[in-house]
Amino acid sequence: MAQVSELLRAGSGVDLGSIDPAGTPGLPDTKQVRRDPKSWARAELADLGTQLARRQEMLYACAKKDRAERRRVLLVLQAMDCGGKDGTVRRVAGTMNPQGLHIVGFGPPTPKELEHDFLWRIRHALPEPGLIGIFNRSHYEDVLVARVRDLVPPKVWQARYAKINAFEQELIDSGCAVVKVMLHISYDEQRRRLLQRLRDPAKYWKYNPEDVDNRAYWDAYQRAYADAIAECGTGHAPWYVVPADRKWYRDWAVAHLLLDALDHLDLAYPPPDFDPETEIKRMERDGTG
Repeated sequence: MAQVSELLRAGSGVDLGSIDPAGTPGLPDTKQVRRDPKSWARAELADLGTQLARRQEMLYACAKKDRAERRRVLLVLQAMDCGGKDGTVRRVAGTMNPQGLHIVGFGPPTPKELEHDFLWRIRHALPEPGLIGIFNRSHYEDVLVARVRDLVPPKVWQARYAKINAFEQELIDSGCAVVKVMLHISYDEQRRRLLQRLRDPAKYWKYNPEDVDNRAYWDAYQRAYADAIAECGTGHAPWYVVPADRKWYRDWAVAHLLLDALDHLDLAYPPPDFDPETEIKRMERDGTG
């Protein structure tokens, strides 16, 4: 079976309309999975979480022991409203040690941020070496919302593709692995999730009447996403499109993508700068071993 990352990687000619938001690419075709895929995926996520936590600890330990260590990871999550960014952060990042995470959510730019280049606030939010950074929305808002809602002229957002590619190449060159994920939900699933928020007082705070207004721009956003993926899906920082109507599959898939990125860093625990056997003997002589 092909790796999940290979199946979800989007090419330059990606057609989002041909990707089933309720699909499950890479899910094993076994009796157990067919019988109860949701329970299977959640059990698998627990195992993936254990692996993620171990590699995260290695990443953190290497930076802690060596000031010259530059390796880090940046997971970029983009989606339509109700696409599941918060849930993905909660369930996938929740399997790891918060001390090794740097999670940032981007809303509309503040007046101060608008005084600077669109990448200014992004640079200030990057994870330090040894950390896994997660962006809930990102610099891609400046070629998505800015484009669809006519916040800047076309020549401005069109020029940003090249700037984004240069920026991400800079990150790669500095030792930062970049994992870019579009959580792909359907128009009908978004409607269902918005209604869930309206019917649950505990979720009123998550509802914004503008979310309904934005549904009128659905097709425009789909074209903007397709162009962003085509223009900025590079060999060093590819895009992955994760079908996200099924939350349990979404979490399983994103965990796989993150684990694959960490594995490519070839991590290991740093060697000790002392002799363990000598230290054991010292502790035993001290009477505390």
